[in-house]
Amino acid sequence: MVRVSLFVTCVVDQVFPNVGMAMAKVLEAAGCEVEFREAQTCCAQPAFNSGYRDQARTVAEHFLTTFEGAEYIVVPSGSCCSMISHHFAELLPGDNRVHDLEPRVFEFSQFLTNVLKVEDVGASFDGLVTYHDSCHALRELKIKDGPRKLLQNVRGLRLVEMDTAEECCGFGGTFSVKFPEISGGMVRTKIDAIERTGASTVVSIDSSCLMQIQGALDRARSKIRTMHLAEVLANTLKAAE
Repeated sequence: MVRVSLFVTCVVDQVFPNVGMAMAKVLEAAGCEVEFREAQTCCAQPAFNSGYRDQARTVAEHFLTTFEGAEYIVVPSGSCCSMISHHFAELLPGDNRVHDLEPRVFEFSQFLTNVLKVEDVGASFDGLVTYHDSCHALRELKIKDGPRKLLQNVRGLRLVEMDTAEECCGFGGTFSVKFPEISGGMVRTKIDAIERTGASTVVSIDSSCLMQIQGALDRARSKIRTMHLAEVLANTLKAAE
């Protein structure tokens, strides 16, 4: 049996715990033994992106200690997964633990399709759905087809592409705080594209993007909802009952 350690990320832990539980449900249904290491904190990305390298290094070292010995580490975020697998080496050059860790860290959809070789988890979802490509997942992890294949195999779900699927939603962590006017303009462009699809739900693999998009949809008084891919795949999951 494949043993998986969940790294749920700050946003999921503090704001969207249902995403973490949905991820665990899908992985268990796929035959994995799932664990949650309670000592986990952050991936160090906020401090890293803000230029606080010493503080980020401390957080990265804690991550390495916490997940020492894990067979696989699965993350419901392309952004956080990219930080771990691409940028820990910048913070901790020469630390062999980083190079040992990198091949064992996977974004959730990436783990399903590339490691478990699963594209149909047995879920169903009734509705028209569009998909948003998050920046780090697409550009650093090269994740594009996997989430779409998983969605296309959900019974009752109809996937329609938006014309700005690969454009940034404008969140960017502290970017949205430091440059709110630019961030707001970017997300308005995004929700205009979502509305043009006629979809009732927009799906992504990053809760931070979905938080940004849902906020804009709410301000526009739109009835469109956002869902993480894990939540869609866990919906009426027969194999986990």
